[in-house]
Formats: sequence, C-alpha cells, structure tokens
Amino acid sequence: MARRVALVSLLVADYDEAIAFYVGKLGFTLVEDTEMGHGKRWVVVSPGSDGTNFLLAQAVGDQARAIGQQGGGRVWLFLHTDDFAGDHARMTAAGVTFLEEPRHEAYGTVAVFEDLSGNRWDLLQPKS
Repeated sequence: MARRVALVSLLVADYDEAIAFYVGKLGFTLVEDTEMGHGKRWVVVSPGSDGTNFLLAQAVGDQARAIGQQGGGRVWLFLHTDDFAGDHARMTAAGVTFLEEPRHEAYGTVAVFEDLSGNRWDLLQPKS
C-alpha cells in the first residue's frame, strides 16, 4: 500500500455550519457524517478525488481557542484548481471572503481566502 496523508483534522465550532461552508460554499463533497455518540460525529469532506480529505472535528473545551488558529495566522491550506477563474467566481458568489485580488506569481494564479473560522487558504492554479 502506498503511503499518503488521508485525512487532516480541522477544528470547527459546529458540525452543521462547517458542512454548510465546505460543501455549500467551497464545493467539497460530504464523504461521511456518522454519529459517534455523546454529541460527537465523524464528518469527512473532500475537495475532490485527488485531494486530501478533511475530518471536521467539533472543538471541545479548551480546543475552541485553536479554532481558526491552527495555521498560526498564516496560509496553511492550499486548494489547487485547474479552473481558477471559475472557482474564484463561484466561491465569491457563494460568500467566501477573499483577502486579496487574484495575483499571478511564478508558480501560478493565487488568491488568499478565509474559511468560516478564519483559517487562511490559498486558492491556487499551479502553472503547468
């Protein structure tokens, strides 16, 4: 079996709000939403067949302080696309907050956006 990062855990304040954002606004697919008991759920979303999936983990207790801060205030998640203009337009229309206008860099077209918790992401179409 080949090794790969299968899931990245992302702290969220509320499962349903997070699903609405990642599926409804970013266009991810809801892979699984299973009750685990005691208010916990196993919620997995996917950006697509070639991407790493995210486990949306509802923060409990002191974990809530880390919501939106897992990257220390910098971009730490990178959403690659092969249709930057289309994804940027769709995400903007859906209410995703972009922190800058799209820019063209040596490595591709990119713009920083925030998720519902304030985590910073790059929407990036790498140069071929």
